[in-house]
Amino acid sequence: MKLVIGGVAQGKLDYVLENMIEESEKYDVYDCFFLKDNACNDKASNMEWPWDFAVDDERVLIIDKFHYFIRAVLENKLSLQEYVLKFMQFAEENPDTIVIADEIGNGIVPLDAFEREYREQTGRAEILLAKKADEVVRVICGIGQKIK
Repeated sequence: MKLVIGGVAQGKLDYVLENMIEESEKYDVYDCFFLKDNACNDKASNMEWPWDFAVDDERVLIIDKFHYFIRAVLENKLSLQEYVLKFMQFAEENPDTIVIADEIGNGIVPLDAFEREYREQTGRAEILLAKKADEVVRVICGIGQKIK
């Protein structure tokens, strides 16, 4: 697994597509953005595991906006530890996976208690991902810097 982190709108997905995917490689992008609205429906406590599909061995899976996955788990009041561990297992079983996540821990500390918890837990989940990742790249202004 590879992890790509950086601030909002810093060109992380473009960087991945231009620098981490070979021209001959096929890829699928799974955007976690749609998960953020999951907590707004009546089935909030029944959030399904979003990666219940077979990953094509000949394609690279790019999971974009992973921080929204963390947010959906927290909004649905599910066990974050359980979901992160399950994701780590998924990533180990699919080693060509590239995970893209925003760094949301920099800047002003939110006043809202949920937003502070979301910020804290996202950072902790990204630490776990970084420890397991074969490669970690931080992207700023579209420029990637390999940090692991």
